[in-house]
Amino acid sequence: MQSVDTLIYAGWVIPVEPEGVVYEQYAIAIDDGKIVEILPNEEATSRYLGRVTHRLATHVVIPGLINAHTHAAMTLLRGFADDLPLHEWLTTRIWPAERAFMSPEFVADGTRLAIAEMLRGGVTCFNDMYFLPEVAGDVVNEAGIRATLGLILLDFPTIQAQTPDEYLQKGHEVHAIYKNHHLIRTAIAPHAPYTVSDTPMQQGAEMADSLNIPIHIHVHETKDEVDQAFINHKERPLARLARLGVVSSRLVAVHATQLTDEEINLLAEHQATVVHCPESNMKLASGFCPVQKLLNAGVNVALGTDGTASNDDLDMLGEMRTAALLAKAVSHDARSVSAAQALTMATLNGAKALGIEEITGSLVVGKSADLVAINMSELETQPIYNALSHLVYTVSRDKVTDVWVAGRQLLKSRVLISLNVHDIQVKTHEWHEKIALFAQQME
Repeated sequence: MQSVDTLIYAGWVIPVEPEGVVYEQYAIAIDDGKIVEILPNEEATSRYLGRVTHRLATHVVIPGLINAHTHAAMTLLRGFADDLPLHEWLTTRIWPAERAFMSPEFVADGTRLAIAEMLRGGVTCFNDMYFLPEVAGDVVNEAGIRATLGLILLDFPTIQAQTPDEYLQKGHEVHAIYKNHHLIRTAIAPHAPYTVSDTPMQQGAEMADSLNIPIHIHVHETKDEVDQAFINHKERPLARLARLGVVSSRLVAVHATQLTDEEINLLAEHQATVVHCPESNMKLASGFCPVQKLLNAGVNVALGTDGTASNDDLDMLGEMRTAALLAKAVSHDARSVSAAQALTMATLNGAKALGIEEITGSLVVGKSADLVAINMSELETQPIYNALSHLVYTVSRDKVTDVWVAGRQLLKSRVLISLNVHDIQVKTHEWHEKIALFAQQME
């Protein structure tokens, strides 16, 4: 009998690869942070001895969810600017608040709150775009979650840098810190076509090529953005990005609510990724991403929540459900974005977007043990005819009980292990008092 670090007996295991497969009464053997074998429970009993054994007979175990687009520290601005369109939301509320409060402490405390929320919702990896990524990286390392940190690029000065050249230099420095980290990666993160001019955009793409990392950028988020780009540049944003060398297999294009068939073909041809953020797009009235058209064209589509200032949560289980339902309404076809496709978008496709699909995103022997256990025994999930459909259409994030990243348990029976909830709540309350006073002064 082989000894392993962890042995998990589950009611159901959904590996994502192959897509749509559900194994009933299966076990997962984990050793040295990686998946050793996935096999029927009775075989696991005779083959493996776990140093730690979890018997989760009423649970479904899935790969860790990957939130492919976040602004983690903005959890401190949750609900701060509701019911406003994007441009007004940014210019009259969010940017003034960030100018007033942006600091290493703001980023650290907001990121810690975000990670706690994501872990409790089954997220094991997130792709972040925010200021001071080195500060966020310290919190990621402390928490033990997996992350890709955006190396911010803008035309205008912020706490991060004063000039585009300084942004790029700071990006090189942050990348050097984490280039050999086992959980943290980096990505070039130009904010959007309308906030980054041609030369730094091109330099950012060249930097991504030289460092072999993704390019994470908001693209075609609203009709107004596309219209203004045509007025200012005489071309649509995606065409401009293609001309500047940004459209490639490295591109992680977030939102993409305004796409022509030709632009969908362009993304497919270059093997780019689109990150669909359905709830944020709906709340800001930005439009609808043509998800099924993208999937039909062969474009890799991942899922993200966006930041909590525009969603207002980091709930990837909820995002899966919304994505599946919205796709059906937009396409007028109930077969669009099946439950299996929604789960793939929230896991393996996110890993592909970040260039880590050989490490995580599915339950495959040799991959990292990034796992989530979800309790299916509650009244609200009964009866169960199809565990995969239930996962997408019925389950809520409060049913997540246990989470592992690289074999390390970070959530046990709904209790966070690597983060102190009381400290997070105290810090969050302190920030709320300061930001609420600022909001009153803005009125």
